[in-house]
Amino acid sequence: MIKQVSTQGFEPPAMGEPYLLTPGPLTTAYSVKQAMLRDWGSWDGDFRAMTAELRRRLLALTGDRKGEYDCVPLQGSGTYCVEAMLGSFVPKNGKALILANGAYGLRAAQTMQYLGRAHTLIDKGDYLPPRGDEVAAALDADPAITHVLVIHCETSSGILNPVAEIAAVVEARGRKLLVDSMSAFGAIDLDVGNIHYAAMVSSANKCIEGVPGFGFVIARKSELEAAKGNSHSISLDVHAQWAAMEKTGQWRFTPPTHVVAAFIEALKMHEAEGGVAGRGARYTRNRDVMVDGMRELGFETLLSDRWLSPIIVTFFCPAHGNFVFSRFYDLMKEKGFIIYPGKLTVVDSFRVGCIGRMDEHVMRRVVEAARQSLEEMGVDTAAPPAHAIAERAKLAA
Repeated sequence: MIKQVSTQGFEPPAMGEPYLLTPGPLTTAYSVKQAMLRDWGSWDGDFRAMTAELRRRLLALTGDRKGEYDCVPLQGSGTYCVEAMLGSFVPKNGKALILANGAYGLRAAQTMQYLGRAHTLIDKGDYLPPRGDEVAAALDADPAITHVLVIHCETSSGILNPVAEIAAVVEARGRKLLVDSMSAFGAIDLDVGNIHYAAMVSSANKCIEGVPGFGFVIARKSELEAAKGNSHSISLDVHAQWAAMEKTGQWRFTPPTHVVAAFIEALKMHEAEGGVAGRGARYTRNRDVMVDGMRELGFETLLSDRWLSPIIVTFFCPAHGNFVFSRFYDLMKEKGFIIYPGKLTVVDSFRVGCIGRMDEHVMRRVVEAARQSLEEMGVDTAAPPAHAIAERAKLAA
């Protein structure tokens, strides 16, 4: 039986529900859940107005003051939307430079393989971000590259990539930037006045704190117009979805009506919290409180403080012989917290998310739950194995 965890700042989840310390789906507010209790007609004028409001509110988060961008929601998961962006904006005779430092950059490269479109890869492994000088060298060496894809926050490690630095290099060389901001948009600045991307993607169930069911592409209108005929897929054609919405105000295929209603409520809460800056400040405080507490228990982060995102943090598993991650996971769940397994190949690790309807009071209870779980396992220190630290030092050198 899950113990109910109280919080001073936000209402706890419904009775019996744990907090989701993951990069999404995540813990949502009661009012977001309640917004899904009504049925909506997908062709009805009221729902068309909801779609228009959704697009308008998302565009307001971009800093677009010239009306150069538009928002195109798409049914499906985040990966659907990444494939839609790549398939729609990288033309069949184009070539993409994929910047990878974790599973999601590598998945983008795999997507390009499936699409049969030219691409090249810079793979930085798990510990470090791609940097502007590396991107510049790759672009200078290969004039065929037309687009560069960067992951804003690589959640397999929790690293926050230097998107602004990379964007400046890409623009200076006359190429086009695509941003996978799946787990960052809404909490980390992506103002088009500073970061001149051709298109970006994100998802309903991330930093806006909605529920799963759709994602969205935000792109320059000129890029949307130029994307006609590029797509390999009828359902993932961003231009066709955009053209239909502009003409009719409707989604081309059955929309996730309840999820859209929930997302609009989440957007209103996002605005009330102070927008991108307010949401990002709460997540940053969540991270700082949680990381400080976990380090006091002996845990070490995979990344140096410089690259820690306020979205999710990766910790090395303890070296202690009594530590078994599956047991630790179960004990944390019993105490009301679902953590996330590691996604690294070189060392054993796990992840703790900082996003969702949670505040620093909840994060202090996360640390206490970790302390109690270690005690129940007979683990007196959470220090990682020496080889993990050595591997980090070697790869970061």
